[in-house]
Amino acid sequence: MGSKQIAQETFDDAVQENITEFEMDPEEAVREAVQQFESQGVDLSNIVKAVRPPASENGQRQKHQILLTLDALGSAVAKSDLAELPQQLSAFAAQCKEQLAFRYLAGQNGAYPVVFSACQLASGDRDLLLQAFSTLSALLDGQPDLLDGAGQELLLQTLREQREDAEMTLAGIRCVRHACLKHEQNRQDFVKGGILPLLTGAIIQHGNSADVVRTAASALRIMTFDDDIRVPFGHAHDHAKMIVLENDGLRVLIEAAKAFTDNSGVLSELCATLSRLSVRNEFCQEIVDLGGLNFMVTLLADCMEHPDVVKQVLSAIRAVAGNDDVKDAIVDAGATDLIVLAISHHLGNPQICEQGCAALCMLALRKPENCSVIMEGGGALAALQAMKAHPREVAVQKQACMLIRNLVSRSRDFSQPILEMGAENLITEARAAHRDCDDVARAALRDLGCKVELRELWTGQKGSLAQ
Repeated sequence: MGSKQIAQETFDDAVQENITEFEMDPEEAVREAVQQFESQGVDLSNIVKAVRPPASENGQRQKHQILLTLDALGSAVAKSDLAELPQQLSAFAAQCKEQLAFRYLAGQNGAYPVVFSACQLASGDRDLLLQAFSTLSALLDGQPDLLDGAGQELLLQTLREQREDAEMTLAGIRCVRHACLKHEQNRQDFVKGGILPLLTGAIIQHGNSADVVRTAASALRIMTFDDDIRVPFGHAHDHAKMIVLENDGLRVLIEAAKAFTDNSGVLSELCATLSRLSVRNEFCQEIVDLGGLNFMVTLLADCMEHPDVVKQVLSAIRAVAGNDDVKDAIVDAGATDLIVLAISHHLGNPQICEQGCAALCMLALRKPENCSVIMEGGGALAALQAMKAHPREVAVQKQACMLIRNLVSRSRDFSQPILEMGAENLITEARAAHRDCDDVARAALRDLGCKVELRELWTGQKGSLAQ
């Protein structure tokens, strides 16, 4: 994707030029403009790729449909027309949900103050407020910068005052999710405003609602992200500790899972959030003590045909295996065979191969007894098959190399069987193809007993030992 940006007006002018100067039909004019800008490295993800209506007789520029819909919504808000507002909110939300380019153009043209005012107008009408929050959520999707302090306070106040209303809770949390994704300051502001107990409280209060539990768990997980490239250091770790220590988050999530034993979507979301909270040894142990490991293993066995679920469970197992005592509990629960089965069953899925190898790698680390179980279960062979299936996927290659290294570093008897599986060639190829694999591949080859050529180079500066 290109890194250059252009204004919507620039794109519209290019399309219009194609129509008037080169006599193209509208669809061809748009295609030609897209091709032209993309060939120059321009990112068009925020651009509405459609023909703007021609100028009126007096020469006034016409607007794209999303802006006309925004004008109609703004008019209803300005007149406090509660009869007209539902229809306009619905129309605007529907267009925002169609694509990011529509809501981006609307956001650049003052949509947020209009939608926020609609939320304020609707405050005394439950159904209308639900609709207004749904529209706000649609607008904020991919545009967290739009939300201001007043919007944050409105969402927090509604979640506090309407906590017994499942639909209102869900609508508010969806807005919070969109506002916090890739926006560190919003996350910190919401946490300071008390969002964490509201999210865990929503899971407890509405534990029978799949939508609320899944969305609240997702929102909790987003509070632990470090995905805002504008901020060098976020509070992800601190937020994770607050969720666990101050809000009993692990217990809340694991208890919630018991109500959804047949709902793989909810269980997958809960697994993903638990993995983000496994930031300390005692947290990993607490997950096991609360029964979290048992539900993960059961979920992996029951949902082997669902790749999204398998990936999340493997990631969660990998996370809790950071605790050496938990490693043994995972192996004792029979998870190693399921992990190997997951890799083999989804050999064409690089993410599952990566997470599976990473989970086995963690289980093998500093644990010779676990290495024996993994070898007997075919773990080494599965990892090498994954390397063969995904030669261009650096993450798969790296995790497989680390697993092989961990298997043999304290159990040299495994070196020859692994070499007979073709490990040396695969690891050497990974080292040659991926610079990021060099260190782990070299370590794996060394511990396998292979001759390793060191590729350390001096800079050649004056006075150096460069040859």
